Amino acid sequence: MKLKHILSALVVVFSTVNLVAQQNNPGIIKGKIIDKTSSEPVGFSTVSVLEGQKPIASISTKEDGSFEIGNLELKSYVLKVNFIGYIDASRNITLTEENKQINLGNITLEQNANTIETVSIIKERSTIEQKADRKVITIGKDLIASGTTASEIFNNIPTVSIDPQTKELSLRGNSNVRVLIDGKPTNIDAGQLLQQIPSASIKQVELITNPSSKYNPEGNSGIINIILNKNTQKGFNGSVTSGYTFGITPKTNQSLNLNYKVGKVNFYTNYGFNHGRNRSFGFVEADRPNLENRQDFNFTNTNTSHLAKIGVDYYINDNNTLSFFTNWNIADGKGNANTNINYYNNTTFADDLQTNTNNSGNITQTYDINFKHNFKKKGELIEFQANYAKTSNEDLSFFRNYGVLRLNDIDSKTNYAQFNIDYTNPIDENTKIEMGFESRIQDGQNNFYNESLNFYGTNPFTFNRNIHAFYTNYSKSFGKFSAQVGVRIEEYTLKAKFERNEKNPNYFESTSVADEIFTAYPSAYLSYKLDDNNTFNLNYTRRVDRPSIGQINPIREWTTPLLESRGNPALEPQFTNSFEINHTKIFSLGSVTSAVFYRLINAEISRVIFPNPLNNIQNIMSFANFDNNSQLGAEINANLKLTKWWSTNASADVYYKTVRGTVTNINTNLPENKEINVTTFNTCLLYTSPSPRDRQKSRMPSSA
Repeated sequence: MKLKHILSALVVVFSTVNLVAQQNNPGIIKGKIIDKTSSEPVGFSTVSVLEGQKPIASISTKEDGSFEIGNLELKSYVLKVNFIGYIDASRNITLTEENKQINLGNITLEQNANTIETVSIIKERSTIEQKADRKVITIGKDLIASGTTASEIFNNIPTVSIDPQTKELSLRGNSNVRVLIDGKPTNIDAGQLLQQIPSASIKQVELITNPSSKYNPEGNSGIINIILNKNTQKGFNGSVTSGYTFGITPKTNQSLNLNYKVGKVNFYTNYGFNHGRNRSFGFVEADRPNLENRQDFNFTNTNTSHLAKIGVDYYINDNNTLSFFTNWNIADGKGNANTNINYYNNTTFADDLQTNTNNSGNITQTYDINFKHNFKKKGELIEFQANYAKTSNEDLSFFRNYGVLRLNDIDSKTNYAQFNIDYTNPIDENTKIEMGFESRIQDGQNNFYNESLNFYGTNPFTFNRNIHAFYTNYSKSFGKFSAQVGVRIEEYTLKAKFERNEKNPNYFESTSVADEIFTAYPSAYLSYKLDDNNTFNLNYTRRVDRPSIGQINPIREWTTPLLESRGNPALEPQFTNSFEINHTKIFSLGSVTSAVFYRLINAEISRVIFPNPLNNIQNIMSFANFDNNSQLGAEINANLKLTKWWSTNASADVYYKTVRGTVTNINTNLPENKEINVTTFNTCLLYTSPSPRDRQKSRMPSSA
């Protein structure tokens, strides 16, 4: 399929906007407060409406700087805006029958050069807002206090979990999730990245369970977007955070954030250091005829990582911004493992003890440049982004079985390039169109060297993966309804080659794989606002989980005397159709959001175990495509302020899914595909009870 077919795709579509409730008085004033120099929003600023010298209404802006004041009589007013560290701004406004609603657009605030102190505001309690396609969690002191890193606080965010041993991230009970930082992709492992982001650096977390066609469709459970705090103050400022965890094994996390803003240029740098030791143990019992055994595992891992980011933002003028940053991630790991195998009542095989020593190193370099242009028309913009990443990884392992030494050395290199162009045009107040193009190019090479007493060889594995996509979204609001529909067209190609030159060259049926897929990923959203206190959302998306390079790589990943792990070159992508309905109820104590979702998965990727044809006592663990599967789940979250001094976030969720895999029949000793139904239930409760000191406003340096 040719790339030109992508550019011929266009779809008609609809989006969510906020509907304004009817007021006793028809007058409405709205707008957005931004910094004059940086164009960044000035959240929590105070907006007041005066009739002469008499105050009529006063509110605080949202975190994005927006505000809306209603229930105003049709007459003349003065609107004033103030925020500590800025010069006050004012506007003269007249509401009439012909002009009942006035949108002031962006109101700029100029920083006060004489101000030596600013206020850093962190909410006492975290808040959760349900939107049409995402759940937005604003991080407050209650969540920050639950851990020093993003990894630690994520276990206290509804529907999100972190495995305490592997640090694997899951959303709605599924690990197929993408992580974005400020809306941009990262090429660093999600588990490692979350351990290096200080909790105090996070402003918001967006859980996009059913992303629109604008987003990359990979990850059937959705996207987690982490929005970091940004400093808009002029001059030099910075912060240092340090965290320690004491348990069976100690862990530490340190970070340094520096920022220098002068004129139209903002320089920043971030550095994170993470060091920790992890221990895990367990056992596996096998009831195979004439081969009953128990394997006891004991693992110790020590990991050290450094994450550095350097960037610059150049605010050319009010309509043009140029940004550049580079990320460097350096990680080292050392591990020791013991596997003790005890054969029950068996004289054919002797008990075995395998020791393993592992040393690994990873270096990831990322370079990103971004340009954004705002047109004269409010809301119309175009954005260009180019990203390049280079990853080098080496893993050296020594295995010893009662004096017999075996060596595994894996050396891999990956290059990744991405280009995006996105265009947004609000046709009118109720209609908006979005469209864009994305191209991703990835290539890599793995070299595997294996050496033992009577066995050695080198196995090169190369791959090329290209993805080109075009998307369009069209949104519309009408009455109490708002809707959005869109489509993403993608051309996907994969070429991989495995060259085996060890003894037994016929071990694998396939030594190469090639794939080409041209498909569409539609999305649709419908929102209905019953009244000011009740909103319903219904949405649908189609997503894909393409096999990772590790899942198709036939090179042995690790081995024990009874089990070996490797990829499957013949693995195909799995596709997911996701449906969701949610309801938000607002009342005097706060809000309650509930949701139900259903996923239909085609050609599901799952683990399989089958006998090793070259070793009659050893099994191979790999991946395979199974038949269609489904997942069902329900969630409820309450964001409540019970008293003046007591507020809480309470959540509960339950997930039901069918888990499929391969097991060995104890009678025939042959592998069979089996399935089991699994139900998972989780609850989470966070509360805030601030001290009298905390309830008072305080002045502190901007870096606090």
